[in-house]
Amino acid sequence: MAVQNFRPTSPGRRGAIGHSFVEITTDRPYKPLTERLQKHAGRNNQGKITVRHRGGGHKRLYRVIDWKRAKVGIAARVETIEYDPNRTARIALICFHDGIRRYILAPVGLRVGDTVMNGAGADIRPGNSMQLSAMPVGTVIHNIELHPGKGGQLVRSAGTSAQLMAKDAGFATIRLPSGELRRVHVTCSASIGQLGNADHKNVKLGKAGRARWLGRRPSVRGSAMNPNDHPHGGGEGKAPVGGQPKTPWGKPAMGLRTRRRKPSDRLIISRPRDRRRR
Repeated sequence: MAVQNFRPTSPGRRGAIGHSFVEITTDRPYKPLTERLQKHAGRNNQGKITVRHRGGGHKRLYRVIDWKRAKVGIAARVETIEYDPNRTARIALICFHDGIRRYILAPVGLRVGDTVMNGAGADIRPGNSMQLSAMPVGTVIHNIELHPGKGGQLVRSAGTSAQLMAKDAGFATIRLPSGELRRVHVTCSASIGQLGNADHKNVKLGKAGRARWLGRRPSVRGSAMNPNDHPHGGGEGKAPVGGQPKTPWGKPAMGLRTRRRKPSDRLIISRPRDRRRR
């Protein structure tokens, strides 16, 4: 899973760095596991823009991923490693011995022909899934559940992995990619290994058009606007931003904590921000 440079046939191609796709084994998804994906361009059900700078982009089919990995005790063979336009990680199509197929996230080292399994009887190998109680301490994991049976919610992007640090009193302590230490119930399941396509962070789009293909629209600087459109706007000449950077609605744009308190916050042992203050 690597990236590649291109011949400088144009200014946009000169600075571009893209995926090599050497690990991809097919260019067509398994149709029964795809769904239509409706575009919203950042609008809510009232038609109001709630997320700016989104719209357009290439048409996509959604691949239905098996987040729960609930089919236990049956071995499955990896049929293909595929590109998914809806996420940064690669996905793998697996076929169980009873003929049922599922899409899963493809970790590093998973190849066509390998066997994966869900449940306590599975080995500690990349791609297998089981409850945290069945894993030894120190295991590298991904696709971690926050609530038993709900499906994986943590560590699902390309190149990421978490580590099982300890197990005590019915809870497992996990170190997340951000450095956060969080407790999760041992009956929650997770998949073994580090997710593939780790070079995704090295990709450079090279030109604005590639961003538009991804559904990203242009962003205008606040200092280039009028004062009635943005707190940074107005002034004679190229005026600097006065005071703290703000959003178009006058709220602080940097440093303001916007995350609401959640019931699961009590399971967070430490955050990277807390360690930096020491």
